[in-house]
Amino acid sequence: MNNPDAHTQPEQATEQSTKEGSASEGRPVALITGASSGIGRAVAVALADTHHIVVGGRDVQRVNELVEQLPAASPFVVDLLDSDAVRRAAAEVVERLGRVDVLVHSAEMMFKAPSESFTRVQWRHGFEVNVFAPVELTNALLPTLRASHADVVFLNSGSGLYTYPGGTLYCGTKFALKAFADALREEERANDVRVISIHPGRVATPMQVHARALDNLPYEPEKYATVEDIAATIKVALETSRAATVETVVVRPSRA
Repeated sequence: MNNPDAHTQPEQATEQSTKEGSASEGRPVALITGASSGIGRAVAVALADTHHIVVGGRDVQRVNELVEQLPAASPFVVDLLDSDAVRRAAAEVVERLGRVDVLVHSAEMMFKAPSESFTRVQWRHGFEVNVFAPVELTNALLPTLRASHADVVFLNSGSGLYTYPGGTLYCGTKFALKAFADALREEERANDVRVISIHPGRVATPMQVHARALDNLPYEPEKYATVEDIAATIKVALETSRAATVETVVVRPSRA
């Protein structure tokens, strides 16, 4: 199992790592989980020129380093599996910044093994990280998202659209996440909250290194999409006029 940025018991981020005030005035707010690495980090960088970025992650040092590099940013270091902590942290973001205009769910875990090898505890943990955590954070922020006519982006996977041997747990969580996103989109359509599912294929990330190792296959980043490709796709979806919603997008490498 691999967990690049989903949870652990975090330390508290320092006040010095929060850059708000004049730099943030008038900017829409984008909260991005899993933002200290991989696709989440690329999304944070892509939106930094126009948004105040709330940098979510489990590694306090890496979160604070990114906060310092962005023109307007603040940390969001929370154990996403702790319901009370998630609700408190969400409320603090709203109290401090007044709004959330973009919510991007990028934190996840990747699993690959035959179904019989997973215990009930592992099945539950997989769904806690990949489904229940983003569901809970979304629900905690829904009143604010509605007030801001926000965009909610779920970084899903090709594994949320098709299955393969060894994918019972991971695909199960990703199919469930897509179902939640699809239903939420229809529930919130009248509130002008747009819900977007992004389904990348192979992307050059540390998690892809882990995935290829599980299959005893070489890691060939030159054949994969880049994190910047996925971030650019999300940015286009967010910049689409409010008259339209980019609902589901598949981004695959051009090379086999």
